[in-house]
Amino acid sequence: MCLAVPGKIEIIHDGDEQLRMAKVNFGGVKKDISLAWVPEAKVGDYVLVHVGFALNVIDENEAQETLKILQEMNELEDLNAQDDIEKFNNQKK
Repeated sequence: MCLAVPGKIEIIHDGDEQLRMAKVNFGGVKKDISLAWVPEAKVGDYVLVHVGFALNVIDENEAQETLKILQEMNELEDLNAQDDIEKFNNQKK
């Protein structure tokens, strides 16, 4: 199943204006995410993320409610599992 997951922007990396990247916290799991589609996003905002791209800025209440449901369903564990796969693949190179 494909999900868009809410996360909180912690850091926006300086760099190319068209390829803005941010460190986003997904309930304790942190990932680098593209902000190319949400130029209005700023530190502290919650964004809805799918396949590494922030799709929308959403309000905090909606984000917290969704994160709570995902945690209850253990869907956030998939984010940690993906990190493990990426680390394993990088070690093979």
